[in-house]
Amino acid sequence: MKWLGLSLALSLLVIAAVIGGAYLWLRTSLPTIDGEIRVSGLTAPVEIIRDAHGIPHIYAESERSLYFAMGFVHAQDRLWQMEMQRRTGAGRLSEIFGARTIGIDRFMRVLGIYRAAEANLNELDPETQMAFAAYAEGVNAYLATRSGALPLEFIVLNVAPEPWTMADSLVELKLMAWDLAGNWRDELLRARLARKLPLDFIAELWPPYPPDEPASTADMSDLLDGLPLEALAEGIPPAPFSTLGSNSWVVTGNHTASGAPLLANDPHLSLDAPSQWYLAHLSGPGLEVIGATLPGLPVPVLGRTDRIAWGFTNTNPDVQDLFVERLDPEDPGRYLTPNGSEEFHRHEETILVRGAEPVVLEVRKSRHGPIISDAIERSAELLEEDRVLALAWTALRPDDLTAQAGRALIHARNWDEFSDALRDFHAPQQNIVYADIEGTIGLYTAGRVPIRRAGRGAMPAPGWDGSHDWIGFIPFEALPHAVDPPGGRLVTANHRIVDEDYPYFITDDWAPPYRYRRIQTLLGAQSNLSHEHFAKLQDDVYSEMAAELLPLMVERVERGSQAIDQALERLEAWDFTMAHDRPEPLIFAAWQRALVRAIFADELGDAFDAFWHLRPVLLRRVLTEEGRWCDEVSTTERESCRDQTTRALAEALAELAESQGEEIARWRWGEAHYARLVPTVLGRLPVIGQLIDVRLSTDGGQFTVNVAGFEPADPSQPFMQRTAPGYRAIYDLGAPDRSLFIQNLGQSGNPFSPHFRDLVQRWHEGGYLPMVVERGAIEAAARLVLRPE
Repeated sequence: MKWLGLSLALSLLVIAAVIGGAYLWLRTSLPTIDGEIRVSGLTAPVEIIRDAHGIPHIYAESERSLYFAMGFVHAQDRLWQMEMQRRTGAGRLSEIFGARTIGIDRFMRVLGIYRAAEANLNELDPETQMAFAAYAEGVNAYLATRSGALPLEFIVLNVAPEPWTMADSLVELKLMAWDLAGNWRDELLRARLARKLPLDFIAELWPPYPPDEPASTADMSDLLDGLPLEALAEGIPPAPFSTLGSNSWVVTGNHTASGAPLLANDPHLSLDAPSQWYLAHLSGPGLEVIGATLPGLPVPVLGRTDRIAWGFTNTNPDVQDLFVERLDPEDPGRYLTPNGSEEFHRHEETILVRGAEPVVLEVRKSRHGPIISDAIERSAELLEEDRVLALAWTALRPDDLTAQAGRALIHARNWDEFSDALRDFHAPQQNIVYADIEGTIGLYTAGRVPIRRAGRGAMPAPGWDGSHDWIGFIPFEALPHAVDPPGGRLVTANHRIVDEDYPYFITDDWAPPYRYRRIQTLLGAQSNLSHEHFAKLQDDVYSEMAAELLPLMVERVERGSQAIDQALERLEAWDFTMAHDRPEPLIFAAWQRALVRAIFADELGDAFDAFWHLRPVLLRRVLTEEGRWCDEVSTTERESCRDQTTRALAEALAELAESQGEEIARWRWGEAHYARLVPTVLGRLPVIGQLIDVRLSTDGGQFTVNVAGFEPADPSQPFMQRTAPGYRAIYDLGAPDRSLFIQNLGQSGNPFSPHFRDLVQRWHEGGYLPMVVERGAIEAAARLVLRPE
């Protein structure tokens, strides 16, 4: 027994030593942030001071050196994130993940995001090319000088980072544009529905905004026969979350306590770990800029200089169209155009697959764009196709100069220079708000929006006759814009920003005006606005949508059931605040989710999941008009909206009782509605995944100012928070160093770093960090000098 005990003790010591040694070795993956490093590519030293939160303040003697250092620090902190971005855009995920990602890679190769990025490089001016080249050199300087272990994801997957290229950076812009422009998916969904529903039914499913405009959908049913729409819908990558969006507002000094403009911005993107945003400050000759960067890009996307500040919200424009190309019956290798038969642009792509044979596919492109129906595996029947589906998208044009606009923007010193820089801002179209230290405020909705010969891009259109071709873009001067409006206030919240007299079509997919109305109400209720007012507004979780829709739902319920009566008693006393510690938001969200299913699932069939969002504007119309949608098509009886509303509430309460318990008083919105921040790869590892998993019970909902979006179609976690204001900022143009910002997790993507998640609690509680550029005011925690080799 003594020897057995000694053997066990020794075994435990060995295991502890191995674990301890592995931990110490993995910690060598953390970058050097103190001292000096000699690198090639610099002509003068660059100083990188990191504050207590890991935010780098970069000081250099030239603009080129600033971008070099930006690449260096991004690679230090977010190398795996950058690797995933470029592999996603290039369609190279299967090289490391195997066969499970072939579908995504096929689609990305067909779409051609990486090829478009390479083409754009040749169109950029020399200064912008310099910025991207310097950034790539900085990333590669880090790869050349780093030592120790790679970040854990590289080790787990047994992959090494390749040298960074300029095109790798431009791919990040393309991926952001892709996430923010998803109109083609609705075109595909409407095309699928056109095979089973009358056109007037389909038009009703996308009610126009404002509601008094007529809804219409062109009859393209003959055009769609034989196209592999269902296979394409099943084979494309998952859609970006439906609640992507943003808020921004700016007021003149007439409305502020300081007498200078204040500007707020909080973009709503998917919740990822690490954060999509990386905070940084660049200081050099003629350039002082601080804000939110995207790892992979050399300049801040959002932020302020010493003279101006700006913020973005998505316009949600219709910049993607599906065209049906008819193959030449005499030569299926060609397709028909208004000028006769033309050859496809063709090339071959080879997808390398870990653990399997490479996948070789032919990629075709028509005059409209890539043939995205080629993204699905081509079965024998598809080889005899006579029509294919092409995607036109503004971001795939070779003359997309958005990267050039980004660099010019941070050099602007006034409204004229700022708006002039936006002439090259092409994709994604954004509502860009502005303020400067002279007191000017403004808005420009910059980006390319197509002008169509006919139609509004709601359904796939014939490509061979030119009837729906793009014939140009809305002129820059005609894009919506304003400077120093009479009211001294500008607000954007993805809502409709043009009136009925605007001569061009931008989109039919404006966000409902709930956030916009709430922001306007709270701004108008207070004079002498301050940082505190803006911060409280960014954290606001009152639901204008619930206040509008819930009374209509309550009116149409058959009472008498104990569970229904208890739920209604609570809902009728609710103040419409989506608080995490209350049951009412959970009851309402579950009821609304079930009501969409009860009303529309029978007619939409297997296309319903792609349609399954909360859709309050549509629900309001159906409930008030008592139309045909409430009737079940599978029964002989005629069901009313009262029947469906009652049924939906009963089903929602039953589902909640199963997941939350029988006692309604104990239900909590935050138990079902929580944010989970865990890296995709590391989160799957035993022990480590549990140690780094961040789960936060959260307030808010789809339509609150503090957006906390969820995906109702998810069968297992329909209320888990998927989108959020991952970056929040308040810019003070009277005292710029009193500006504030925050991102949602931490600066580092490495779980062994103290800055992996040190910001998450502050962000969750509505807190901020000072946006300081004054060198003496920076709380320095580390100082690294990059010196020429």
